[in-house]
Amino acid sequence: MRKVYTRVQEISGNVIMVSASGVGFGELAEVKSTFGKSLAQVIRIQNDKVYMQVFAGARGVATNDEVAFLGHAMRMSFSDDLLGRIFNGSGTPRDKGPELEGNWVEINGPSVNPANRIIPRKMVRTGIPMIDIFNTLVESQKIPIFSVAGEPYNELLARIAMQAEVDVIVFGGMGLKYDDYLYFRDTFESEGALTRAVMFVHTAADPVVECLMVPDLALAAAEQFSLQGKNVLVLLTDMTNFSDALKEIAITMEQVPSNRGYPGDLYSQLASRYEKAVDFETAGSITILAVTTMPGDDVTHPVPDNTGYITEGQFYLRGGRIEPFGSLSRLKQTVNGKTRDDHRTIMDTMIQYYAQCRETKEKLAMGFQMSEWDTKLLKYGDLFEKYLMDLSVNTPLEKALDQCWEILAACFDRQEVGIKSSLADKYWPKGEVSLS
Repeated sequence: MRKVYTRVQEISGNVIMVSASGVGFGELAEVKSTFGKSLAQVIRIQNDKVYMQVFAGARGVATNDEVAFLGHAMRMSFSDDLLGRIFNGSGTPRDKGPELEGNWVEINGPSVNPANRIIPRKMVRTGIPMIDIFNTLVESQKIPIFSVAGEPYNELLARIAMQAEVDVIVFGGMGLKYDDYLYFRDTFESEGALTRAVMFVHTAADPVVECLMVPDLALAAAEQFSLQGKNVLVLLTDMTNFSDALKEIAITMEQVPSNRGYPGDLYSQLASRYEKAVDFETAGSITILAVTTMPGDDVTHPVPDNTGYITEGQFYLRGGRIEPFGSLSRLKQTVNGKTRDDHRTIMDTMIQYYAQCRETKEKLAMGFQMSEWDTKLLKYGDLFEKYLMDLSVNTPLEKALDQCWEILAACFDRQEVGIKSSLADKYWPKGEVSLS
């Protein structure tokens, strides 16, 4: 039975307060105002004072309006009918499709018991050489893309969604510009990925509380699909917008601010979402790839700083490319030794020579005379960037490894690369290399 109250005692921004009892944190309420009905969520309880964030904003809410508590927290209807659908941050269809009913699942539940997890052991193929070869993505990994405004991180997410070898894609957009939302929607549709995807989208014009709901909705859907035995890839963008929404509500609630105004529980809020990444022994898996933009390209900003302690590596996106130095997948060693016998050797060798190429470019910029070896390194760097670092490249792992051997053969003599003979005999190109 609903608890109904007809006295709103305080209105502050989009937060209202009523005096009530028997109400739980996170519980939903329905507010009836002159503008119609709107959902609200309990965000603070202090004795008998219950504070709620109104989804549609508190504009038009009067002190004598009716507030009815629904007796449950935010939940979603789960079924295979979710696939191909687009919803907003309150779970309402954004694609003008029908509402889903039945089989209700509460969002923002606890993470999976560690005893039921298994050690990550399978590669997620993306077709992007800078990931597949050098920083392999692993099933059940949680890893952010660190970037700055203006970089093509949304395009990178969309490419991974199109090319990743997974069963289901769950996309969560937070604070997206409308153009970015349309880009993801149209890309998923045109590439045929929407039929195996579900999208939860919060735009910059939507209520701030819905921004907080998006990752929880996305991860709740991912958990249910993974329990069906499916391997699920969760793509989130942008976790800095999510953190800013937490900050905005904390300021409204007059909480004591922590670093740069963010709430003191920012680490816990981020960790509770990222820790949903899991690989089940008898079911599927959840892999989380989330964009974190760094204001001013500052990695010490509270959001990327806290994220780095939680996640298992990071991809740095700079200059439209995944930067090989600074990017790290801490789980790559669990899988890249099982892909092909030359994978680890090629990974180490290619990065070693690209680092030398960077040093040579600095010498060239300072006017030093170039040796024959320096000339080889410069040619190597150009081929490395063209065939491996360019984000438009879509190459299966095995072909990308073969291209690495071809790049080495195009620039160096076999005895110069220092790779053991057993691997060189097997993979060194036998004929003329066509790379240029």
